[in-house]
Amino acid sequence: MESKGQMCWVIGMFAVMLVILNSAATVRAGDIVHDDASAPKKPGCANKFVLVKVQTLIDGVEGEQFVGVGARFGTTIVSDQKTANISRLALSDPRDCCVPLKKKLTGEVIMVDRGNCKFTKKANVAQAAGASAILVVNNRRDETDLDIHIPAVMLPQDAGSSLEKLILERSSVSVQLFSPHRPAVDVAEVFLWLMAVGTIVCASYWSAWSAKEAFIEQDKLLKDASDEHSLTKAVGVNSVVEVNTLSALLFVVVASCFLVIFYKVMSYWFIEVLVILFCLGGIEGLQTCLVAFLSRWFKKSAESLTKVPLFGAVSNLRLAVSPFCVVFAIVWAVYRDASYAWIGQDILGIALIVTVLQIVHVPNLKVAAVLLTLAFLYDIFWVFVSKMLFHESVMIVVARGDGSGEDGIPMLLKIPRMFDQWGGYSVIGFGDILLPGLLITFSLRYDWLASKTLRSGYFLWAMFAYGLGLLLTYVALNLMDGHGQPALLYIVPFTLGTFMVLGKKRGDLNILWARGEPNRSCPHFGLQSSDHTDQEK
Repeated sequence: MESKGQMCWVIGMFAVMLVILNSAATVRAGDIVHDDASAPKKPGCANKFVLVKVQTLIDGVEGEQFVGVGARFGTTIVSDQKTANISRLALSDPRDCCVPLKKKLTGEVIMVDRGNCKFTKKANVAQAAGASAILVVNNRRDETDLDIHIPAVMLPQDAGSSLEKLILERSSVSVQLFSPHRPAVDVAEVFLWLMAVGTIVCASYWSAWSAKEAFIEQDKLLKDASDEHSLTKAVGVNSVVEVNTLSALLFVVVASCFLVIFYKVMSYWFIEVLVILFCLGGIEGLQTCLVAFLSRWFKKSAESLTKVPLFGAVSNLRLAVSPFCVVFAIVWAVYRDASYAWIGQDILGIALIVTVLQIVHVPNLKVAAVLLTLAFLYDIFWVFVSKMLFHESVMIVVARGDGSGEDGIPMLLKIPRMFDQWGGYSVIGFGDILLPGLLITFSLRYDWLASKTLRSGYFLWAMFAYGLGLLLTYVALNLMDGHGQPALLYIVPFTLGTFMVLGKKRGDLNILWARGEPNRSCPHFGLQSSDHTDQEK
């Protein structure tokens, strides 16, 4: 069939590019609380490392804004810009602020150079001179047990250079220091949850409906078959790729190898390659979804075929929608840094996930259990355990695209945080939807095959378990100051556990585990409506 031939390469690319790359690291971009477990915990040194906004004002008019890191010592910095003091910015003299200043200050924020003495020494000298706060262009960690009562902020070198240039070129430069609080729950996380759940629901019903139509068509062919050759031909009609136990076992090994490679070679050009691959997969996914949707109204065009070089016979409907899909992906790639580009990324990503879930199936609960259990362990290892080997979380680094100069890899669904003054995105990896989605789509196909109602079947409960597991992921994300969480750590126990407990309770576990389909009198009488089944009886 056309769909199988055209989608084989998409499945392979998806397995390498999407599942391996980002199977489950859920992160919240723009975290404001930094890891300070190894920082000193002495008296007067109990502040958290938080990001601080440094808003400049040139002759009273707001100018460029910079971001620094508040020190663990000194007074805490206000969170609201409206209550933040506006103070004149001055350069230290001497510049390192390691000895008493040559002139007294009257509440200015003083900017000093790095080096020659400890950060806390600089802060004490600035405080003694009358400064209201100190900006240190310094990335060193200094211990302290001194009594400091002015805010202290560390700035990166490029920010320090920009501020110094402003002071030298302008007659009056003032700054405001404030550190906005991040809301515990942002609307973006609610919409992202709905997006993930909705994607699996749509994919499940499309998968079950396609399977139903395929079995009905196969049933008709088998009834009309008069010889063994025709029977074999009829049974051979299949556009589904099934995951087996061996491929599930190989997943972890191959995925880990690719993840380490991506971690080591992460760079700007590498992200560009991923963008191209993502666009190719997104184009195919969007084409498949649009053709399936529009074929209900343009059935004749969907059935009419045209031979295309290199691609073989392609439906006219696919040829009609292809230019739109190609242009859509190209426009997204060109403008992917724009504030609205996340919409195009999500559309391409959802289309690709839905398409793969419609084509790739797990045949039974055994394969699903092996795949999800290994993915569960894979996630935990590369998010948490990898810190011991690489001194940072490999999964999180790859998901964010650290070292590439880009705002993360494209294989994510993301929504901008709407009520967070720090901005950033709430994101979820494709694997967090795809891998549990394989089990959930299987549950709906089984329910339809067994003629189960929504309540007596497994799909509703598996879907509920997935939603609850994803919800707990975001709860953990917020409780742990926004540090990345492996979503499958919460999702797999809920979905797989719910499925197995219900199966055991209802007496279906053996069938679900080994066969993946209920017992029936004739194997080709499957996935039919209740009316059709009654007629056959």
